[in-house]
Amino acid sequence: MIFPSKVFLSILFVVLSSADASPLRPDAGKATLSFAARVNARGVVNIAAADRARAQAMKQAGSMGERAGRSSFSITNAVVTYTAQVGVGSPATEYTLLIDTGSSNTWIGANTPYNPTITSVDTGSTVAVSYGSGSFSGGEYTDTVTLSTGLVITEQSIGVASNSEGFGDVDGILGVGPTDLTYGTISDLETAPTVTDNLYSQGFIGVEALGIYFVPTTASDDAGELTFGGHDSSKITSSVTYVPLTTTSPASDYWGIDQSISYGRSTILSETAGIVDTGTTLVLIASDAFSAYQTATGAVMDEATGLLMITSSQYAKLQALTFKIGSKTYELTPNAQIWPRSLNADIGGSSDNIYLIVSDIGSDSGSGLDFINGYTFLQRHYSVFDTTNNQVGFATTSYTDDTSN
Repeated sequence: MIFPSKVFLSILFVVLSSADASPLRPDAGKATLSFAARVNARGVVNIAAADRARAQAMKQAGSMGERAGRSSFSITNAVVTYTAQVGVGSPATEYTLLIDTGSSNTWIGANTPYNPTITSVDTGSTVAVSYGSGSFSGGEYTDTVTLSTGLVITEQSIGVASNSEGFGDVDGILGVGPTDLTYGTISDLETAPTVTDNLYSQGFIGVEALGIYFVPTTASDDAGELTFGGHDSSKITSSVTYVPLTTTSPASDYWGIDQSISYGRSTILSETAGIVDTGTTLVLIASDAFSAYQTATGAVMDEATGLLMITSSQYAKLQALTFKIGSKTYELTPNAQIWPRSLNADIGGSSDNIYLIVSDIGSDSGSGLDFINGYTFLQRHYSVFDTTNNQVGFATTSYTDDTSN
């Protein structure tokens, strides 16, 4: 897989220390980690299919009575892939890792080989994970992991790939999903602590939470920011409103919530369970909801990209897509519902066309995982993944109503 350097953006890692686990103060320190967003030129027809395959694999894992860590899903076909430069060992070797809230194993070695140092410990266990269009297997180690100068985690569980497929020019994954997603992936170990787990247990953060701030791809040279230990109040324009994690399976295996969705004044998806996932590109909704959305917008399926397409006159009449999560509503404006037109060529589309970022999850509502709010949703709304309190939170940002697409 090839990730061309057409889009290369920076993003910050911000850490709220255990002494300052409240929203970031203006004078609080920031730990900065090199972070990039890369455009994949293979075409969004692969993205839509990969997003659906990921969703179906998550559902299948739940129906089989297995923990989600055993499921097969794709993260490597994302149109915009967020990667971090992470050091492993002492002295550290730098690796380019994909950031994913939908998986939890951190591993390296897909390209740059592992370089054992005095901090490396071979646990003797093996590890294997399948991601749909990619996979890896190898040995499990513990080692020092450096996210930034001030973020050096000791004895972090990491996989070292002896075999991997589908990861192109990246070296592996930095998994920041729920810990239980590691279940069944490592021999002789039920689950493995994630990077976020160890940041908390080693005293770097006072709350085991991750705040995610993504910027629309064409809106700014700043791709966004990840905040460990809480959220960055300077990035939001409303308070963060939290909802408890859903109890409906299989969405409950992930960062799952309950929500309903309306287009204009009409409800197209009644309250149901789904997930919030940075590893999914599009907003996926149940097939019956998708059909209602397509009818309401007048969109047609574009064979070249696999996305819905509308005309300029239809775009002018496009109404808000509203997500009711708990007691709050969050909108995707008409502009937020379309793919960035300046990037149409990168997904195999025509520069003159207008494509929608809402796609079909592949099954009707009632499956226990009826939507995925992918990063096209998260680019417009700040999100907080709070393990300590078993909740997910959202807030608006200065980009919620952005018109750069």
